[in-house]
Amino acid sequence: MKHVQTQTEWEISVSYEIFSFIKSELYLDMPFMALPLNTLNPYPKENIMTFQTDGEIIYFSCEQLMRLFQRNPLYLNRAYLHSVLHCVFNHLWIKQNRNQDLWNLACDICVEYTIDHMEKKSVKRILSYLRKKTYETLESEYGLSASNIYMFLLNQDNLMALQQEFVCDDHALWPKNAEEAMQPRNQMLQKQWSQISSQSKLSQEQGDEQGQGEQLYSSLVKASKSQRSYKEFLRKFAIQKEEVHLDEDEFDLSYYTYGLSIYKNMPLIEPLETKEMRKIQEFVIVLDTSYSTSGTLVENFLKETYTILSQSNSFFSKSKIHIIQCDDRIQNYKLISNQKEMEDYLSNFEIKGGNGTDFRPAFEYINQLIENGKCKELSGMIYFTDGQGIYPKKRPDYRCAFLFLDDFDETKVPSWAMRLKVDYMELGEQHEYQTSKR
Repeated sequence: MKHVQTQTEWEISVSYEIFSFIKSELYLDMPFMALPLNTLNPYPKENIMTFQTDGEIIYFSCEQLMRLFQRNPLYLNRAYLHSVLHCVFNHLWIKQNRNQDLWNLACDICVEYTIDHMEKKSVKRILSYLRKKTYETLESEYGLSASNIYMFLLNQDNLMALQQEFVCDDHALWPKNAEEAMQPRNQMLQKQWSQISSQSKLSQEQGDEQGQGEQLYSSLVKASKSQRSYKEFLRKFAIQKEEVHLDEDEFDLSYYTYGLSIYKNMPLIEPLETKEMRKIQEFVIVLDTSYSTSGTLVENFLKETYTILSQSNSFFSKSKIHIIQCDDRIQNYKLISNQKEMEDYLSNFEIKGGNGTDFRPAFEYINQLIENGKCKELSGMIYFTDGQGIYPKKRPDYRCAFLFLDDFDETKVPSWAMRLKVDYMELGEQHEYQTSKR
């Protein structure tokens, strides 16, 4: 007997056909977006007014989808692309300590700007006066990444008007905080979308022609990648080394207990006592204490570094952290050998300096520590700075990274140095920074 579709089954079937049509429309205009456009799995959900996504599934209301498809199919094209771009730009997982409502709005503005400047027939719309003025301000004064737009929103009084203009989808399924974002499933999804965005960017760059929209998409993907978490960046200084630790991956408990049951005190297989682990062995933190660097930001950076190391169990049983305060000369040096020493140092932290910035004395001091045998297994050096100083010309024998507080001149940074622009929100200093910039 032939199965007769129920009303619900028919609505779901039609909705999936609408999704196929939306993807086809977008793909014809943006072939470089083929992979991200086909990654989210549509799934019907009652009592929602617009799209929701968690990075794996995109939820929709059948009733809303069919109604909008009849009245305004172009809006559906934009709405679906909007949710996809949130994933491409990793917006779901990089909120950090930002205000939830402001971050949601910043991400919406970032995505809408991208769509509005793609100049594609499938998503093109007339820009309102508010959109034009907002885009002009961002282009001239702030920048177009979500974190820069967030800084812009901190100074705005017309948030309700901006929300009405730019909010397009529902962010209820996004991780609420950094702890949720670090959960295994969210980490897996973030990694997956980072790979997808890199592949689609490469696909776009390899095309025969690049329009303004493609170039914009490529630049924003690059911007979102460059703002990766300091936590991820710090892992670059971990080294692989054996440490006394039960290696549960290599230990078969069944054989072990079987031997004890037969031979009493003679297990068949002894557990391995060592395991290769990636941890911090020894590295240097240099704090720029010149007059142009905020003392509170320096202290918060040090606290954030300690928090990352202690929470992720990044220390070996014997580790060393050399902390140097330097402006145009060495102002203070402290060797930290365990977590208690770090806690004591932080509880009595005092910034010393206030002169101009010269990076060279810190490098010279580290070389002296190595020559004197006080620094034997150096993993690398991190220099926390505003970037306005004199760089050394010679490449050191260890890995070196500059963490910048603001935009920096790429041409002045030595090619051998890693670099990262620190997100003020990660250090909990958005309000102080914004006040200082006025």
